[in-house]
Amino acid sequence: MTPEQTKTSEKMISVKSAWDKAPTGQKKDDALKHYQAAEKAHKENNETETNRCLDAAKLALG
Repeated sequence: MTPEQTKTSEKMISVKSAWDKAPTGQKKDDALKHYQAAEKAHKENNETETNRCLDAAKLALG
């Protein structure tokens, strides 16, 4: 794993943890959509898109 991939993986764990702790509602639902898109991008090794989706998920939880 490259340092960028490691950083992205850690970011995914952080966002997932925040999502798990969030109360049920529209914000959590919106964040889940972004997180799922991030997972897909991560599987495709698209770090830029993964980070963009993770940022959107964090913002949705915000």
